Amino acid sequence: MKGITGTTVLTGLLGSPVKHSKSPLMHNKAFELLDLDYRYLCFEVDTTNLKTAIEGLRTIGARGFNLTMPNKNLMCELCDKLDIGSEISGAVNTVVNDNGVFTGYTTDGIGFMRAAKDAGHDLTGKKMVLLGAGGVASAILVQAALDNVAEIKVFSIRDQFYSRAEKIVSQLNERTCCKVYLNDFSNEALFKEAIADADILVNGTSVGMAPKVDGCIIKDEMFKDTSIFRPSLVVSDVIYEPQETKLLRLSREAGCQTFNGMYMLLFQGAESFKIWTGHEMPTDVIKELFFS
Repeated sequence: MKGITGTTVLTGLLGSPVKHSKSPLMHNKAFELLDLDYRYLCFEVDTTNLKTAIEGLRTIGARGFNLTMPNKNLMCELCDKLDIGSEISGAVNTVVNDNGVFTGYTTDGIGFMRAAKDAGHDLTGKKMVLLGAGGVASAILVQAALDNVAEIKVFSIRDQFYSRAEKIVSQLNERTCCKVYLNDFSNEALFKEAIADADILVNGTSVGMAPKVDGCIIKDEMFKDTSIFRPSLVVSDVIYEPQETKLLRLSREAGCQTFNGMYMLLFQGAESFKIWTGHEMPTDVIKELFFS
């Protein structure tokens, strides 16, 4: 990689914690492969100092940056402009700076849809069951509706995200052709019926993530019902640590096709990369280097 110069363009990640992030590896390698005079750094920033940090980045002319927890919702309020995905979801994970004007995007859902396609599943016109209504789940919900998934049934517990999910569902039904429904996860009969009719089941929650790898959002006995978990059903989990959650293992053993959230991370980063640079990230090389 070339050394830093007086014209090196700054990009980065704002969040807390960020030390574990793979983003610097993938972005800086992609910059090197395409001979772009850019660098990507991580900055420990949370909601208490986010506004100060982004004004600093605006002042010094940083090209753009990513947001991770806990900053995505607050960043939505701090942008000058929003893409439709961020506008509906109320969250931003990518910002581009055009001469001091900050435009916010959400690329997490794009990452999921590209990961699904990469795994061999075109979800256009299909029926989806989505578990959860938090940040990642909402991003997937919005992008899936924008990308012409025919029907999405969301199942969530009545937590702090439920009322926000109601607003998102209402907007999607008004602004897209997708039929979106929000259901209480406690309604087991409705849940079983929805999965039996779905083409894909997506876990958008953290249940089953390391270190609590024995967790599964669905009861074990449900996997024995071949009318629900069947070879035609695709099951996805946004979790990638472990690479095969209990949900994915039980689904695979029931004959379902499965994929995890690892490449969602890759492809959401690739979309950010394109927004900042105008170039396609060489994802095949990045995948082999950092995601194999």
